[in-house]
Amino acid sequence: MNTRKITFTNASGMKLAARLELPDDERPVAYAIFAHCFTCSKNIKAAVNITRAMSSRRIAVLRFDFTGLGESEGDFADTTFSSQVSDLVAAARFLEREYEAPRLLVGHSLGGSAVLVAAGALPSATAVATIAAPYSPSHLRRLLGKSAEQAERQGEATVNLGGSNFTIRKSLLDDLEAQRPAETLANLQGALLVLHSPADTIVKIDNATQIFQAAHQPKSFVSLGSADHLMSEAADSRYAGEVIASWATRYLDGAEAQPMAQRQFLAADNRVTARTGPEGFRTEIFANGFSLTADEPVSYGGSNEGPSPYEFVMAGLAACTSMTVQMYARRKGWPLVDALVRLSHHKIHAEDCRDCESQDRRIDKFVRELELIGELDQEQRQKLLEIAEKCPVHRTLTSEILVETRLKESMVEQ
Repeated sequence: MNTRKITFTNASGMKLAARLELPDDERPVAYAIFAHCFTCSKNIKAAVNITRAMSSRRIAVLRFDFTGLGESEGDFADTTFSSQVSDLVAAARFLEREYEAPRLLVGHSLGGSAVLVAAGALPSATAVATIAAPYSPSHLRRLLGKSAEQAERQGEATVNLGGSNFTIRKSLLDDLEAQRPAETLANLQGALLVLHSPADTIVKIDNATQIFQAAHQPKSFVSLGSADHLMSEAADSRYAGEVIASWATRYLDGAEAQPMAQRQFLAADNRVTARTGPEGFRTEIFANGFSLTADEPVSYGGSNEGPSPYEFVMAGLAACTSMTVQMYARRKGWPLVDALVRLSHHKIHAEDCRDCESQDRRIDKFVRELELIGELDQEQRQKLLEIAEKCPVHRTLTSEILVETRLKESMVEQ
């Protein structure tokens, strides 16, 4: 993945700050927009995790700060729900002008309500996903409690959310009440995915039920288990992003076919990229158009969310071995049904290796077991065992290897 820092202008001429999450080869199958929750920012952990999980599945995602929030210009007190919808439309126009019109809209909490409304003005959006969204935007008024009552009486009030003070005005409350969610959902074109947690105490799951029932097919619902409203646990937000990306490919024209052409292009390039974040050792890998995850066991400080680097090495050797054996058997017309390879990795003392020049070091040892399933005679089995020793990855691992490492100047915002 790579992240680009971007600014675009909204309908009022304000500059809005954004980040565009792209797959590492910068060849996405589609573009999407992510709308964050009320008074949040584009850099809230859940937003980062969701959009990066989506970009790892080849969907580029623009996440931005609404007017008056985060790094965007403007006064938040002057904004309304409708102005946030307008910001979403401006983001879509920017993508259409500079990259490609968004085909997927994703919104969290009140941002979910906003993308449902914005979809009506964006014919390119063929799929919409909401996360912990209220059925009616007016739900926010009830959450604001006494601050909303004060704003009704005095025209404005200060509310403390997440440790920060925000000014809200009666115009915001009036605009929330003016929304017609049933009409919005009835007129929604394209597919809808509703994600919500039964454990959400801020926006209860009844809201998801109302959204789902009011929308037309095609529509889907996914439970987020024990996730809280802000999806504080990284595993929850990453899961949401992965589910959205997988679901969306069914509704994004060409999203399944396009990667194959890209993979053919990348095969000649054979670059692999890996990104490890600031916490733990979970690593996102991008290889030939495929998204993979590596990690370390919990005992080594990881979270055990994927194979370790050494397990990936063994996987490469095992796959190459079984492919090579099967290829040879097919060429000969031998009745090999399956070629199974099992590998283990060990560190052994140098004295166990006759060819070691130094006696004070350890060497790596891979133990490979080959199981051949099929009606093969002993001579055929022995020959396939010899062929296994000649697989390209085996030859690479047992030959002299030169690894050249260079430092690249970063051209994108991290």
